[in-house]
Amino acid sequence: MPTPFYNFAAALSWPVFHGLYRLRSTGAENVPNGGAVLAANHSSNVDPWPLGFPLWPGQQLYFMGKAELFNPVLAPFLRAGGAFPVRRGESDIQAIQTAVSLCKDGKIVAMFTPRAHHGSARIALAAGVPLVPAAIKGTDRMLSFPQLAVAYGPPIPTDDLVGLPPKDAVETATQRLMAAIESLHDSL
Repeated sequence: MPTPFYNFAAALSWPVFHGLYRLRSTGAENVPNGGAVLAANHSSNVDPWPLGFPLWPGQQLYFMGKAELFNPVLAPFLRAGGAFPVRRGESDIQAIQTAVSLCKDGKIVAMFTPRAHHGSARIALAAGVPLVPAAIKGTDRMLSFPQLAVAYGPPIPTDDLVGLPPKDAVETATQRLMAAIESLHDSL
């Protein structure tokens, strides 16, 4: 269940994204109610809002946020909204363990993949949860007030990856994920 801060912030922002930006979404039924990794393209710092709104108020997304954002002023708000830090550019084992633990606890961890990174697939496979692709369109042009769109796809098939060496399983799942995100983005 979403935190009070998450609900408060979402309620305040709802009119902006649904009124001013006419947010539309498809495929929200593809996002499971239990643990999952939700992986989407990334083109703006605004992306978490349209990605999460179609699932609100029933589900809260938990985001990995770059560690640089977790300063004394922003950190309390980010944590209250479900974010946790990740040190980008290095193998941040603590962030990965946090994400796997959240998924195993039935939470949805949202990750942005502007290019083929293995983190989303690695976490989903380690936690044994669905890997769900998503695409966001319009957030790169916020000042021109575009219509924002989000599409959620069906979970990436991973059953056939059981028994493969972990590196190969993650690589294959990542390739499938990136192809699905691109296809969803093209459909918006």
